[in-house]
This record gives sequence, C-alpha cells and structure tokens, in this order.
Amino acid sequence: MSLPKTYDAVIVGGGPAGSTAADDLARSGLDVLLLDRAGRIKPCGGAIPPRAIRDFDIPDELLVAKARCARMISPKDEKVDIPIEGGFVGMVDREQFDEWLRQRAQSHGATRQTGLYQRITRDTDGVARVHFSDREEGGTESSVRTRCVIGADGAKSQVARHEVPGAERTKYVFAYHEILRKPSNTGADYDASRCDVYYRGSLSPDFYGWVFPHGDTLSVGTGSAERGFSLRKATTRLREAAGMQDFETIRQEGAPIPLKPLPRWENGRDVVLAGDASGVVAPASGEGIYYAMLGGRLAADAAAAFLKTGDARELASARKRFMKLHGRVFWILGMMQHFWYSTDKRRESFVKICRDKDVQKLTFDAYMNKELQRRDPMAHLRIFLKDMAHLLGLAKA
Repeated sequence: MSLPKTYDAVIVGGGPAGSTAADDLARSGLDVLLLDRAGRIKPCGGAIPPRAIRDFDIPDELLVAKARCARMISPKDEKVDIPIEGGFVGMVDREQFDEWLRQRAQSHGATRQTGLYQRITRDTDGVARVHFSDREEGGTESSVRTRCVIGADGAKSQVARHEVPGAERTKYVFAYHEILRKPSNTGADYDASRCDVYYRGSLSPDFYGWVFPHGDTLSVGTGSAERGFSLRKATTRLREAAGMQDFETIRQEGAPIPLKPLPRWENGRDVVLAGDASGVVAPASGEGIYYAMLGGRLAADAAAAFLKTGDARELASARKRFMKLHGRVFWILGMMQHFWYSTDKRRESFVKICRDKDVQKLTFDAYMNKELQRRDPMAHLRIFLKDMAHLLGLAKA
C-alpha cells in the first residue's frame, strides 16, 4: 500500500492564526495543507487594531464598522467616552474575515482540506501522520503525512492536549455573545462607531460586558471564569441596560478564552502551537485576533527554520519571540484584571481613572500600536500617582 502524500507542514485550524501561518509558509514555497472544520464561526467581538491592518494587509472592504470611540460604563452607570484620535479600530465579521484569510492562503499555494482533526501518529520512518475525519461521529477517516504540524485549533486545542505537556492545565474565561440585528431606528443609546464596555459585577464577576458595532448587526455579550455564573442571564441584563431587549437575535454563540500563554508551545519534535491554542489572548481586554495572527506568523517562522535545519529546538523560538514582544504587556493586563475587576467599588474607581487624558493617550497608543509607550516618563508617573490616590480613596469622584 502506498503512503499518503507528505506535506512540509500541516496546519490544524483555519482561524486567523492557522490561516496566517499557512499563508506565510505557502508564500515561501513550502507545500502546506490547511485543515479546518466546516461551518465553524468563532464567537468574537471582532476588533482589529491598526497594527493588525498594517502588518497583515487587511483590506478596507473587510471592515464592517470602524470604531472611533470607546465608552466605559461603571457599576453606577457613570459613562466615560474615550475618543480614538486620528484613527479607528476596525471591526470584522468573523465568518467573512476567517474565510477571506483561508482563501488568501489558498491563492498563494496552500492546499485546503475540510475535516475534523483526530490525532497524530508517527510512521516507522518518524514522519508524523495527521488523522482526520469528515464528520463528528461515524465518519470516514483519512490521513496525511507531514514533517511539521502547527496546532491552531483554538482554545482547548486537541493538538496541544495530545502533543504538548501541560497544555491541559490551562484556565479559561468562557465568553458568550448574541448577534443582534440593528433596527433602522434603535431607540437605544447606541452609536455604530462606538464600542461600549460595561464594568459591573452583575454582568461579570471577573471580566466585562460589551456592545460592539458590526455594521448592520452588533455583538452583545459577556464572559467569566466563575463556574455557575449564567452568561445568558447576564447578557439578558446587559441588553436591558443598553435598551436592546427588543432587538432581533440572529444567533447565540459561546467559546472558551485562554487566560494566559501556555508555558510551552512545542513538543520538542515536530509540533508548534499558535493562536488560542497557545493561549495568546490578552488578559483584561480579551483581545485575540492580532495576537493570534502574530502567533501564526511566529509559528510559521519557527516551522520554516525547523524544516530548513532539522533542529527541533527552532520550534521554541515562536514562544520566545512572542513573550519578548508582549510578555510584559500580558503580565500588566493580567494584574490589572485581577485587581480592578474584582469588586464593583474597584470597577467604579477604574472607570474614573479612565477619564484621565494621560491614561487615555497611553492606553490607546499601546492598544493601537501594540507597544508600551516610553516617550513620556512623566505621564507614567502621573498615572501611577493617580492610581494610588484612587486605591487609597483620596481621589475625588
């Protein structure tokens, strides 16, 4: 019996991370298979900052909305509008966006395959074999051989659980949202160019609720890591608070979101992880698209180096490079979420801090460009002193 085709790389998962990895590897001339399940739509707010648009050549026609303001809403319904001066945050529909990314990879030479990942085995010559089926149960199983696997199959990745030690110990926030149709006359305090973020314990004991514009639709949802907390009921409360209880519901979706990057992204042999599978979702904000695409690119670079040299140690470079670029930001955001999101009193103070122009500028500079800004040390000092005043109860309301 002849062996199945051997690819240079098989990417499991066709979201932003997997599609980016497949595109980069295909452009470099490698023989790539992109394996993705059919009918998958990732529950997601859909925000992509200008850095993602620039770095990954996202065309303007994919943006279903452009957010030019963020509104922070406190437990006591205090509202702080933060304008995005001189720019915008793009909003995408994940069904359209992900498919466009997959098609782009295919246009540059990647082979697409619809299927459900099952497991990885190794043939007698040591080459990995990726097994997949054509449906959930009772389907026909097929397999392909590959020199390298990139696991980009999302949070609770099966590739990670099968191949990377310790992956099963990751903690998650579970996010839930409802896609609503925007009426021509909403009758609600809604702006199609504004993202609303609700910090209330009744909507989430440890995360936040959101109303994000998507052009003719909008995403309304919340998330929490607390077991037993009803996200559906919380989303109902959020819709009532936002005056959207009568908006038509198009669909309801939920998904886990990893809380922090995994301590290891590779198996030391022939597998490297990317995107949610590796845990690269920003704490506090839950932002994941830019980090997923960057993770896909770094995984592709690591895979290409491994395929060229045969040195499996190259696979570890994906995580090393990511953490060097963003590890500090993730740590700061994790500490911020742990502290400021813990009680409504602290949430109230957090929203008040957001009124500060220094906080607004530094926060959005960092968000838009994905870099900690160091050009104004005095601004950092002022923010620190104001934070301490709020913590000690010395700041005026």
